Amino acid sequence: MPIKVLIADGHALARLGLLTLLSSAPGLRAVGEAADSDGARALAAAHSPDVILMDISLPHLGGLATTQHIVEATPARPPRVIVTASEVSDDEIQSALRVGAAGILLKDTSPQKTIASISAVATGDMAFSPSVMERLIDAYTYRATATETAGSTLAMLTMRETEVLRHVAKGRSNSAIARELRISEATVKTHLNRAMTKLGITSRAQAVALGYECGLVVPSQPQSVA
Repeated sequence: MPIKVLIADGHALARLGLLTLLSSAPGLRAVGEAADSDGARALAAAHSPDVILMDISLPHLGGLATTQHIVEATPARPPRVIVTASEVSDDEIQSALRVGAAGILLKDTSPQKTIASISAVATGDMAFSPSVMERLIDAYTYRATATETAGSTLAMLTMRETEVLRHVAKGRSNSAIARELRISEATVKTHLNRAMTKLGITSRAQAVALGYECGLVVPSQPQSVA
């Protein structure tokens, strides 16, 4: 089955360019295009896309608030959202992760890397433009104060739950974690779900953000797929 992609962008030329790109990409299929947040929410509900390309400046609610609405409306199987932007601030990077985004791409990303990023997030990975990844690392660089935060936040987790969370924070998929830890993918999901429940988080992206905040991931570990 092709990966179903919804385009949400307030600029007609940007939507046209993405539609043209998707039409030439094997394994990807555009299921709709939205010019504002209302349209994006309606099309997401109607077509259940696998991936949404979400303009951070989407008219009405904005891309981040729209992402949060869509993710919260489909808790069982939320679409994977890639936030797109001409430029993005550190606060916006952190906010995008917290509302459930699976990636952040700058709009100068090449067509090939855009396609690769869509495919990556559809299979459970995360995708960031290299410059965004660098800033994400800088923003969450391990500090001395993180030690206390990590101790209080992660103390409630078992050793295995912490280990799984660490791998998730590195941007690895469940299947990759299962291979690394030599356990089943179902067991990975169980540990991750238990950890997320204990920590009061609801998305994989929030787990990534928490991993950086608590010092589970140090700057040399994460990798950009974009």
